[in-house]
Amino acid sequence: MERKQILSLVIVLSVVMIAIATAGATRAFADDPCIGFKWDVRKEHALFGGAPASLSAGKDLTSAPTIVAGRLYALQLAPQAAVSFAAAPGKKSEPDGAYAGLAVLQLETAGDYRVSVDAPVWIDVAADGKLAAVEDYQGLHSCDAPHKIVEFNLAGAARFVLQLSGAPKAEIRLTVTQAPPRT
Repeated sequence: MERKQILSLVIVLSVVMIAIATAGATRAFADDPCIGFKWDVRKEHALFGGAPASLSAGKDLTSAPTIVAGRLYALQLAPQAAVSFAAAPGKKSEPDGAYAGLAVLQLETAGDYRVSVDAPVWIDVAADGKLAAVEDYQGLHSCDAPHKIVEFNLAGAARFVLQLSGAPKAEIRLTVTQAPPRT
């Protein structure tokens, strides 16, 4: 074989190998039910792939555990009727058999934070007896890593209380992450 023929054969084989690799990666990406978020949620998705720290959510402020950003938690919730919230939840309905719980957020810096959960649960953040405004939210019914993400601007208060309510199950996985700057 001539040098030109060998070079042409190497180029053709390289293109074929790249096409095969790309097709496999595209298929794997398309099979991921968590790619439909409008935000970049790779950080949250990666945290949901790890081992969670198990905690019992509080039934009131004195029993609420402290959680930090950047970790995955498995929170054991209580029947919602047994939970005393720091502020009335933003969603008034209490489905039969719903679960709820509280956790104190320990944040190193003020800013925008995302609370991500693996189930359809109502998420509020309370400070000084009032609910923090929701900046944005989204969810994917086909995904549980995470299922729902709510973004809050958490600044100006000394203590933030994460309130979960209306959960369909007694244990949820949850993480809190600092949101990237808006562009």
